[in-house]
Amino acid sequence: MEIQTVKKMEKEAIKSSGVDFLRLGFALFFMVAVLTYSFLSSGGVPNNMFLGIAALFGAYMAMNIGANDVANNVGPAVGSKALTMGGAIIIAAIFEAAGALIAGGEVVNTIKKGIIDIDAFGTDTESFIWAMMAALLSAALWLNFATMIKAPVSTTHSIVGGVMGAGIAAAGFSIVAWGTMVKIAASWIISPILGGVIAAAFLYSIKRSMVYKENKIEAAKKWVPIFVSIMSWAFVTYLILKGLKKVWPHIVDILIFLPDAKKPSFLIAAILGLIIAIAVYIFVKALLSKKAHNVENSRAGINSMFTVPLIFAAALLSFAHGANDVANAIGPLAAINDAVMTGGISSNAGIPLWVMAVGALGIALGLALYGPKLIRTVGSEITELDQMRAFSVAMAASITVIIASQLGLPVSSTHIAVGGIFGVGFLREYLDTTEKKDVIAIGQEVVEDEKKVLRAFQAQLKHLGKKKNKKKDDYETIVELYKKVDEEEEKLREAKKNLKTAQKVQYVKRNAIKKIVAAWIITVPAAAVLSAMVYFMIRGIVL
Repeated sequence: MEIQTVKKMEKEAIKSSGVDFLRLGFALFFMVAVLTYSFLSSGGVPNNMFLGIAALFGAYMAMNIGANDVANNVGPAVGSKALTMGGAIIIAAIFEAAGALIAGGEVVNTIKKGIIDIDAFGTDTESFIWAMMAALLSAALWLNFATMIKAPVSTTHSIVGGVMGAGIAAAGFSIVAWGTMVKIAASWIISPILGGVIAAAFLYSIKRSMVYKENKIEAAKKWVPIFVSIMSWAFVTYLILKGLKKVWPHIVDILIFLPDAKKPSFLIAAILGLIIAIAVYIFVKALLSKKAHNVENSRAGINSMFTVPLIFAAALLSFAHGANDVANAIGPLAAINDAVMTGGISSNAGIPLWVMAVGALGIALGLALYGPKLIRTVGSEITELDQMRAFSVAMAASITVIIASQLGLPVSSTHIAVGGIFGVGFLREYLDTTEKKDVIAIGQEVVEDEKKVLRAFQAQLKHLGKKKNKKKDDYETIVELYKKVDEEEEKLREAKKNLKTAQKVQYVKRNAIKKIVAAWIITVPAAAVLSAMVYFMIRGIVL
């Protein structure tokens, strides 16, 4: 048996190593293809070697974004079994790439969130190029490490740390906009708390309005269209504000009834979202009137009604993420491309199609090759998710970004999504403990009763132990009391164990919380230190 077990383990190890080798092969092929194309497209241009290496780093960064950050968009849908892993990867890859290519924009702010003052570089173009290269590589390395330990972290914070560290190494601490960095640090607290509170609020509303009702189907026919229409309003508004802002002028040219503006206002986005939400409400209500009689009157039946909305949520979140976070991979690369081609330094740079394609395809490829690990972590290794809980997390992701953007608060989509998962998990713990109050009270009474009985037996033993001239009956009583004491101690241990179990219901894995929060806190400083080291290494090699 042992030999057969060892042989099976060997086969599994060989199979696993073969898959890992194949993944690495695809990743290396993509990076080499990017490197080759960048050299061919910039032949004869001074410093084109730097552009080629930067393109290589950009491809590596894009794949790491796909491997780590995209899990937040599809992880809850996979964990709730609304989507299979394969289906989630296909949907996310398509919509991430589409978001990056369609709505990524022709111009990206190359210095993410304005965290350093590029005027400090003066005319030293080479130092600027080295700093951007160091930022890209360090952020990618940190994301790679975070993915290995299954910790979902913010890609935006990774590139922010990279740019900050390289900037300090190149021009000193005065180059950093410390006020911006304070806001980013504040987002470590703001994002998960907002996400958790909103997700918990939606889950509690769903439970109160439908799950706790005797006739769940009738309640669902009334409330599911409302919840889905709210989701539609939130996602359309979110998509317009965050996913379509860079192509908004083209949309205005087509839809001439819209106000002529460079980017959408919250009011316009909200009105368009409301129009879509009303249409969705009418459609879903009509659909449920016809189909609801086929759904069982149970929690599982209610869950099934949120499956399709969850799939749409995963797709829309992926599109918006691709449109926004592609800048984390190609922003510094675009800056380097502009510096190499023009010989100058610009905070905003035009992005060639090939650079945008590096970001879009890299994110999709990284997701397909290495995304499942983090998708499982987000979807099932923090707390157990069903469709209602996953729907609440998706709602939190969109609504929190809308609220934060209107209040001018910096937030991280990663922190919001994971905070939402924490929120629904802790709500489950609270509700379960609240519902078990009677059980806990009875358990406490049992413990106290067992203690009283045990103390009585111990008192009798103590009394007989002090008695002189003991008779045969006394010794028999002592033996019997020892047996009863042992029995009562065992009953007391069992009663305490049952009480502790009832009091400490934990649906959120504490070890996961500690690991993820620790990774969040050290992301910016870790990427910054690594970036400074890489900058000095590049500078030392070149000089």
